[in-house]
Amino acid sequence: MRRITVLLVSVCLLAVGAVGCSESYDESAKDCAAALSEKTGDDSADIPTVSEAKERIDGFDKVLADMVRSGYESAAKDALDMVEKKAQDGGKSRPETCEPLSEDDYNALLMAKAIGGLEWTGEGGEFDKLKMVESLGD
Repeated sequence: MRRITVLLVSVCLLAVGAVGCSESYDESAKDCAAALSEKTGDDSADIPTVSEAKERIDGFDKVLADMVRSGYESAAKDALDMVEKKAQDGGKSRPETCEPLSEDDYNALLMAKAIGGLEWTGEGGEFDKLKMVESLGD
């Protein structure tokens, strides 16, 4: 009986610890996104979570794929080049607040903030294809 109780307590402590770690990771991601705002020129009020950043990038990727399928390879390449340049300029040195994040999560936030820095997002922070197309025509 004691072993079962000890085992249950241990499992509960591990579960609570995992939630605590998750919360601190989410806080690190928010701090990282805030630090990247200044580096990319994005709105400092736009603080995406890692999953929101990945959704933003996914939307951008889908639009680029649609552009290529529709025969607009050059415009798709220009858009990708603009985001990559903005990300490279903003990500030359990884902010200290971003250190706890995995490379994949950091890159997702950096790319999402670069898209925002190009003003290619809507009010909710989602990728906005029309804003991108308008800026490519400038």
